[in-house]
Amino acid sequence: MNIKWFGQSCFLLTDENGTKVLTDPCNPRTGYKVSGISCDAVTVSHQHFDHNYLEAAAGEPTIITEPGEYEVKGVRIIGFPAFHDDAEGAVRGTNTMFLFEMDGIRILHAGDIGHQLSRELIAEIGLVDVLLVPIGGKYTLDYMGAREFANSLRPSVVIPMHFKTPFCTIDDIDDCGNFVSTVQDCRIHKLNDYEASIYVNTLGEDRVLVLDPYIEEENAEQVSFDL
Repeated sequence: MNIKWFGQSCFLLTDENGTKVLTDPCNPRTGYKVSGISCDAVTVSHQHFDHNYLEAAAGEPTIITEPGEYEVKGVRIIGFPAFHDDAEGAVRGTNTMFLFEMDGIRILHAGDIGHQLSRELIAEIGLVDVLLVPIGGKYTLDYMGAREFANSLRPSVVIPMHFKTPFCTIDDIDDCGNFVSTVQDCRIHKLNDYEASIYVNTLGEDRVLVLDPYIEEENAEQVSFDL
């Protein structure tokens, strides 16, 4: 499967059959211009402007905004209810985490998670191969909270998201530096690229994959990696 990062929490997940799922498309006000993306489904973790820009999707994809079980062209999607803060939603509301089963790989997109998970919810989620987790703090888990969150789920691969980059207009979130510093005991891959292909037989363990956001003007300089 291929994972492409557009910035914030927006990824395009593509399986070997060409089925595409777009996660948390972000409004151009974030500094990331996401538009005209062909996809079969769009998931939205919560209704904030940097996560629900449905205009980014081309065609007529299935729109998924609530917890539950779904299937789109052979891709199984399970939404788990959670919160945007550590006060059971009293501050920033609810947040849906989405688990995708593609090409034999289980990918959990944590949305704007703001708290650690209960043992019951961890058991309900089950195996996670690839974790997409926010690390920027302020509105989500910070880098230390993200590390604890990842440790509780024990994924093979962690991909940080929702952090400050040179293109992001949201100033009060952290960049990826502190998070990378806390995971020095893991295998860290800083690809200087916006996408990577991941396969069941190359998942490995304790890996952190840091992507750069897709920026159209830089297409000629960015090359995909197989991992």
